[in-house]
Amino acid sequence: MAITLTLADQDKATLRTAAYGAVSLMAAAGAAGSPHRIAARGSIALTSSTGQVGHVLAEKSKIGGLSGRSVAELADQVLPALTATMRLLGRQDPAEADNFRTTVTLAVEESVRTVKGEPGPIMTEMIRKITGVLDAV
Repeated sequence: MAITLTLADQDKATLRTAAYGAVSLMAAAGAAGSPHRIAARGSIALTSSTGQVGHVLAEKSKIGGLSGRSVAELADQVLPALTATMRLLGRQDPAEADNFRTTVTLAVEESVRTVKGEPGPIMTEMIRKITGVLDAV
């Protein structure tokens, strides 16, 4: 299997920001529960990814510039990073774009599994926003 992606360091940073940022958004949206557990389970799902996306996520380099005092500020950074990543991967390697979509979706789903009962409306809305971006591009 040939690796068809050519990612600059900035592209890799954006990919990591998008993926780990999605998990961070879930943790922030579920802050009334256990944000640490949510983030930990989602991060484990991300580092379990395969393919070129898995290699980039496994590097665990610092996620540059990802900060925010509110869910809205965090979303303002993460949702555009998700869009940029999906566009980049879609142009270079549609199979890796699908791999990224699946990886982030699984990480989001794994994040929700830590919540007792059904996820609340805030987490449900964040899931809708994240998967909406992944599916729209």
